[in-house]
Amino acid sequence: MPCPFATAIDKIDDYAELVAFEHTIFALPFALSTVLLASGVYWPSLATLGWVLLAMVGGRTYAMALNRLLDANIDAQNPRTQGRGIPSGRVQRLEAWGLAIISLLALVVATWQLPILCRQLLPIALVVLTGYSLAKRFTVLAHWVLGFALGCSAVGGWVAITGALHPTPIWIGLGVTCWVAGFDLIYACQDTNFDRTAGLHSIPAKLGVATALKVSKLCHLATVICIAMAAIILFNSGLPASATHAIGLGAAALLMAGFLIYEHRLVSPQNLSQIDAAFFTTNGQISMGVLGCILLAHSIATGLIGGS
Repeated sequence: MPCPFATAIDKIDDYAELVAFEHTIFALPFALSTVLLASGVYWPSLATLGWVLLAMVGGRTYAMALNRLLDANIDAQNPRTQGRGIPSGRVQRLEAWGLAIISLLALVVATWQLPILCRQLLPIALVVLTGYSLAKRFTVLAHWVLGFALGCSAVGGWVAITGALHPTPIWIGLGVTCWVAGFDLIYACQDTNFDRTAGLHSIPAKLGVATALKVSKLCHLATVICIAMAAIILFNSGLPASATHAIGLGAAALLMAGFLIYEHRLVSPQNLSQIDAAFFTTNGQISMGVLGCILLAHSIATGLIGGS
């Protein structure tokens, strides 16, 4: 007789795989970074952090569950994705719909606990989170639609603290948009032939792998420029602890530049065998490294490090 506990653990694993939960590491650190940058010389309250985390995880889980539902028939035809939860039968469509709805409710509830501007921006967020799954059916700009979906998290983190927009998180959001689009271009290279056969739109399918990798490099160059611009704007903003935070953000831009150069050394049109390392490992290190830079700067700004 199967162990109920083991069965429950397996089901949780299936849900986590369904929404690629480990990929939360890409967007969440940037949202937390802008939360810290917006907090000035104070630490955000645990309640605010909790609502931001719930909104982030809820929004991303909703988007990924919906993506897997909408793409289930496509995934079933692609040898690389046939083992995913829904095509393999490990997750039923009704279960995935339930997960998507619960996650959407979590996003809405969390947003309602944050400043009113967060609520006003929620419809835009829902359009982006819902629409990015369909974008590749219509346009090669799908890579940037995905990037924009994650870039919004950086803006959202700032608004959750201040209740207002500012050029700093907007430039960070643009940087995240370009960063995600760049590594999604690399990831999409492995599905070039399938996308062409299935009539799906992507830069690799449209222009070839070599061109896609060049476009990816341009995206990542734009990423570093955007984060550097955010640091310059923050330095001159006159906000509390802006200079300290700007130095941390500048250090994050340099760190990203180094990791992105390394990422592009891992792949070439002739050798895509290191895509997993380039996509997940390196980009996970980037996002955590950026958060580390901002966390250190904020600790200095608040006196936690180096204070009297």
